[in-house]
Amino acid sequence: MTETREMDALTEALSIIDRALGEMLHRELVSTNEVADLLLDIRSLVASEAAVLVQS
Repeated sequence: MTETREMDALTEALSIIDRALGEMLHRELVSTNEVADLLLDIRSLVASEAAVLVQS
């Protein structure tokens, strides 16, 4: 069960990264706010998964 949750979290994180990279590749400039938002989204996923693993 834990392994499935880890894979789901990793898959979701990779999906967020891929989507953001796809949007950013076509632009010359990317604001620091957009990069910070992306990093915060990924951090939130990883932190929530870590919390679940610690409780298990």
